[in-house]
Amino acid sequence: MKTWAFLVCVAMASLVAKAQQFELPDIQESYQTAVGETLRIPIKITNLSDKPVFYIIRRVQSDLGESQKGYFCLDKNCLETGISEFSKRVEPGETLQQLAFVLESGLVANQQTIKFQVFPKGNTLETKEYQVNIHVQERLEKPVLFHSKDITIQDVYPNPVQDYAYIEYRLHNENVKAKLTIHNILGKPMNEVELPSSENRVKLQTEEYTSGIYFYTLYLDNNGVLTRKLIIRK
Repeated sequence: MKTWAFLVCVAMASLVAKAQQFELPDIQESYQTAVGETLRIPIKITNLSDKPVFYIIRRVQSDLGESQKGYFCLDKNCLETGISEFSKRVEPGETLQQLAFVLESGLVANQQTIKFQVFPKGNTLETKEYQVNIHVQERLEKPVLFHSKDITIQDVYPNPVQDYAYIEYRLHNENVKAKLTIHNILGKPMNEVELPSSENRVKLQTEEYTSGIYFYTLYLDNNGVLTRKLIIRK
């Protein structure tokens, strides 16, 4: 009987030791961001074992809105939005620092909950799970991109963009013809959007564009006065 109890204790101790082969340091459970902003949620993993381990990072729950996007990024290399699982090798004693889940907060203020699971590849018994709560607030002040006696225009949001974005402006001189031209990285015009004096916001449609870097230029009476980068990510 004593031998059996001893074996049970040894087995339990072994399981506890295995369950502590990695940790998730610096977990932050709540974040705040604003409409049109991009939020990076760091995911750090420390390998406490004496062997290299591939860890699976899985998004198991999220209630993203229609205009929101979420995806994993390792440094500047990002996965497609439909991929909910990421795998990365971590050396003994090292902490994975560059991994993040990126949320493009979209166009509507709301609250989001995202749940993650982390476990060594092939061993779901060691799964660690945590939840992140995100409060997306109204964007009270949008940065002014350009101001003159003829026009005040704010930056495009969201940027990066998937299918559409908005740009807000105010035309002070009704006699000035204002427009935006979107062109690719080679300078080829892709689209032209008029900025009528009767409006103060226009919608930029980008559904037919492929992922990549584009630019938009503000023209006043056919004179280019400003060019900025537009990132499209499908």
